[in-house]
Amino acid sequence: MPRPFPIALIGQRFMGRAHSNAWSQVTKFFDLELQPVLHTIAARDAEGLAPFARRWGWLNSTTDWKRIAREDAVELVDVGTPNDVHMEQSLAMLEAGKHVACEKPLAGSLSDARTMAAAAKKAAKKGVRTFVWFNYRRCPAVALAYKLVREGKLGRILHVRARYLQDWGGPDTPMSWRFQRKVAGSGAHGDLNAHIVDMARFLVGEEVSEIHGAIERTFVHERPIAGQKGKKGKCDVDDVVAFLASFSGGATASFEATRLAIGHQNDNGIELNGEKGSLRFGFEDMNVLELCEGGDKRTGGWKRIMCTSGGNHPYAAAWWPDAHVIGYEHGGTGEILRALLPAGLVPVGDLDAAAARCAEFLRQRPTVPVIHPYTVERMQRATLAIYAELADAPRAGGQRA
Repeated sequence: MPRPFPIALIGQRFMGRAHSNAWSQVTKFFDLELQPVLHTIAARDAEGLAPFARRWGWLNSTTDWKRIAREDAVELVDVGTPNDVHMEQSLAMLEAGKHVACEKPLAGSLSDARTMAAAAKKAAKKGVRTFVWFNYRRCPAVALAYKLVREGKLGRILHVRARYLQDWGGPDTPMSWRFQRKVAGSGAHGDLNAHIVDMARFLVGEEVSEIHGAIERTFVHERPIAGQKGKKGKCDVDDVVAFLASFSGGATASFEATRLAIGHQNDNGIELNGEKGSLRFGFEDMNVLELCEGGDKRTGGWKRIMCTSGGNHPYAAAWWPDAHVIGYEHGGTGEILRALLPAGLVPVGDLDAAAARCAEFLRQRPTVPVIHPYTVERMQRATLAIYAELADAPRAGGQRA
């Protein structure tokens, strides 16, 4: 019989809902030795907190997140708050001996990310585990892509093309913390590029070794403030960021993220081209992986793989009968396996150097690349210096980050 595993969650908005659903669903589909117990939910909205707790099955609720650190029963804390408080909340929980699962991007600044990475390494020596929520790794199609690359189906990787395009961030979208640099740290870059940088590293199995150039723009400089007719707030985060890079094995790479691409609702996609073949994935058709294997030019070409076969595709057997598709929420549920199992079907990013690398790409002055008006040369020097410092840092379990 699974052992009860009390958890707490900080945050009750979008990620609060997604994570609450995932924690409550995981043992209904996966056979685990631990049974999550939804012990405490903490959030600032006192009026909506109690109804949220009742709806999602949390046993306790509080507007004081620090209370969780003093709660001996809680073993793991899930941080699903805005980026500027990730460090304070995560460090407090690590200091209290709690396992920590933190939302991406890891932090609102590079210095915060480095501090968190150092704290995670220190806590790991005491058996405390950490990870960052990169849920797209848990899509069966992405996990299959990972395995195909490891099996050599593509050969040496030559090119990586990654994008994360959305269209919800136009000028009529009301002001929120996501458009404020002091809270979010960055805009589309930390929100979206963090995912595709992680996915590229995950699939290729190498680190980015060089940044060749980058561009960022803010197109929407002010937005309406909800509930305050005629008033607008200032936006000071990037609406779009694109950059070119190389991987350590020589592959070229391009990354683009925007929240202003009309017609692209949640277009998280990646394509890998190798010496022997290519593959591509797009989240708007998340159950499908496309594969092109070189060979017969008369009949060769792209083939569409429906990744819903329980005996052949990672994670698929846990959900529904073959050919019954899954959705966004299933990736989050699969990601929870990282907290509840010694090892999953495919690796994930720990809250150490691997996660810190994603924060390297956050929009910071003056040390981090992808920032105007600092020069490309400065961007290159800053990024290479960071990678040189972190490249040899081991991940939990002895694997390289």
